[in-house]
Amino acid sequence: MSCVIFGAGKIARGFIGHLLYLSGIPFVFVEKNDGLADLINKRGEYTVNILGAPEKNTLVKNAKVLKFQDKNEIAEAIADAEVIFTAVGGKNLSEIAPFIADGIEKKSKNKILNIVTCENWKQPAKLLREEIIRLLNLNVDFMKNIGAAEAVIMRSAIEPDEEILKKDPLAVNVQDFWELPVDASNIIGELPNIMGLNLIQEFTGFLERKFYTYNAANGTVSFIGALLGYEHIADAAHDENILEILAGVYDETSRALSAKHKFPLDEQIEFAKTSLKKLQDYTIVDFIERNARDPVRKLGPDDRLVGSAALVMEYGIIPNNLAVSIAAAIYYTNPSDPFACELERMRTSEGIDAVLADICKIDPLCNLGVLVKEKIGELKKRGWIHE
Repeated sequence: MSCVIFGAGKIARGFIGHLLYLSGIPFVFVEKNDGLADLINKRGEYTVNILGAPEKNTLVKNAKVLKFQDKNEIAEAIADAEVIFTAVGGKNLSEIAPFIADGIEKKSKNKILNIVTCENWKQPAKLLREEIIRLLNLNVDFMKNIGAAEAVIMRSAIEPDEEILKKDPLAVNVQDFWELPVDASNIIGELPNIMGLNLIQEFTGFLERKFYTYNAANGTVSFIGALLGYEHIADAAHDENILEILAGVYDETSRALSAKHKFPLDEQIEFAKTSLKKLQDYTIVDFIERNARDPVRKLGPDDRLVGSAALVMEYGIIPNNLAVSIAAAIYYTNPSDPFACELERMRTSEGIDAVLADICKIDPLCNLGVLVKEKIGELKKRGWIHE
């Protein structure tokens, strides 16, 4: 029994690899960055530091990486694997599909292989599976032994400080969270006995619950926090002005999610409290800049803010607070982020209506478009937006 992990970044090392190591399951990383791959192969181990619980820190040993140029070795590893995990970023899934396709061709026809995508992306497992099918032109009979399921990554993994990195340049600081929820309906056969694995049957509801609670809240704190000059997420999440808006966002999304998925409202509110606890956790030294990065994607029609507002409106709730979050995101600036620069260019040269129509896919004259523009005006009056 073995696993392949595409990606060797912080989530790959600090969550997936960590859980597999603690479960006694052999694994190998596949990494595009040669420098990172060489460093892992040279050192052969790395430290996972559990924030707020140092007694749980782990030295992950026998770490190995295959580089993208090691095509034959990657194909052989996939052919022998029980599970492939991906943690490469949703936009990079098409790049790894050919490697997986080559490995599938080498594996025994009757051997079961499951692919678990660990990406903050829309339908990543479906996207990857369809790309593999396209590459191989596989028949239905062959694909019946290949599962492709999504996981939800709820553990934060962040870069340690310089002092820790001097001792171990591969160290990862992670949240004291251990559950790995996976869509049970798209798994073929059984997964290995992985620590923290939680197979969920009604996964769509769980996925939406996490996304429209955690991600909407994260977007709210990140973009409003940026307007107010905060550097760290936890600091912004303690600001009373932000907390007032965040409470409204939780209320709006909780009522909509409860109505759609028939969750008891009090249960959903308790779930929202776990989101707030994470955002306010000072042991998680996470940066506004990292979380606000690529505002063009995060203002998309299906993403954390506009998607949440659409869901809320679908159930007759006015997204007053989500509209504030969208307004703040539209005014996010960061000279080192090319996507933020493009957003700023469009906003200043083409106007708010163009941003709403072209990026958010919101009709500037519809109820949500008008509401967002009203909130922009309110933020200007409060002195949070300067032009």
